[in-house]
Amino acid sequence: MSQGPVPETRFIADRMLGTLGRYLRFMGYDTVSANGFAEGNSKEDTLLLKLAAQEDRILLTRDTELAKRGKDRSVLVISDEVMEQVRQLVDRGLIVRRVMMTRCSLCNALLREATTGEINSADYAPRDKSGLTFCWCGHCGRLYWNGSHGKHISERIGQGK
Repeated sequence: MSQGPVPETRFIADRMLGTLGRYLRFMGYDTVSANGFAEGNSKEDTLLLKLAAQEDRILLTRDTELAKRGKDRSVLVISDEVMEQVRQLVDRGLIVRRVMMTRCSLCNALLREATTGEINSADYAPRDKSGLTFCWCGHCGRLYWNGSHGKHISERIGQGK
């Protein structure tokens, strides 16, 4: 009997790993960020652990104590540099180096192909649209395309620099 595809690892990142969270989203990984939660919650660490367990996510943290509390559901991220953080997750076999335009880097929602109206409504879209692919986040209304910024990120992730 054939089984379906193995589900990809999903993550939740603490406040100290906001940039890593965005990079994981660029890489197509479902990554919730604590930066999206209201600030000042004294029980945020407990909330992160609870969400990791409930939603079958790996908690990524720079907090040694929080990582200990999370046991096998957490990863203590050692470096404060994002490409070293990515390398650590690659080395642990949790992710593969790739860039996909499937998730919003800001809110984690799945992207879809943008309509002509959505492209034209974004005043930050490039004037020359030839040869570009556009995606839209229906949740936060952000337009994405495969321009120079995306190519730079692809190069950094692909080369590990």
